[in-house]
Amino acid sequence: MPPKKKARVSKRAERSGDDGEKGKSSTAKRKAAVPAKKTETSSEFVPYSRWLMKSEPESRFENGIDVKFGIEDLKALPDQTSCWDGVRNYQARNFMRQMKEGQLALFYHSNCKEPGIAGVIKIVKEAYVDHTQFDKKDVHYDASSKPDNPKWSMVDVQYQRMMKRFIPLSELKGYHTQHLSEGGPLKQAALFTRARLSVQPLTAEEFDFILSLEDKEPQ
Repeated sequence: MPPKKKARVSKRAERSGDDGEKGKSSTAKRKAAVPAKKTETSSEFVPYSRWLMKSEPESRFENGIDVKFGIEDLKALPDQTSCWDGVRNYQARNFMRQMKEGQLALFYHSNCKEPGIAGVIKIVKEAYVDHTQFDKKDVHYDASSKPDNPKWSMVDVQYQRMMKRFIPLSELKGYHTQHLSEGGPLKQAALFTRARLSVQPLTAEEFDFILSLEDKEPQ
């Protein structure tokens, strides 16, 4: 962790879903990483280069600590930059370890009255050790993780912009349903196929389609 203290970002979507159901806890059984998709013209796997990252914009206290962190909170920080700590799901962690500096992600407001896409952020530092796993006073403390073999990683992200209009989950679900029957970019989107994950990969087509919605009237 650099000397300058950064805001603590809490990603708890692995434990509470957008539909209000309880997800798996941070001690859930380890899952294998999901490989990147294959191209239609090649049998080789290609890495993802776009992402969706969830955080909670409304106050919720855990062990006396407010884990709220929305895109406005990120925007208000020095350099509009923060570490993305607190991820305690192996699959989500592995996706963060695949992230490269300069890649873009959609900032998704989760576990709130109206979940959805709030803005765009950029990866400005690739995966490194999440220090909160060793802090006994932190809500993300993991007694099973050791400094010589840390389990958890984080990246640094920087605010880029707000969406021209907020894209609610309900609207994205409508397109997902439509694309399932008619074909389309959101047919296999991780937001619906791996809904519990707080860090999700996006194909370039999925990312571009979601961004295109901000220039359209709500469905």
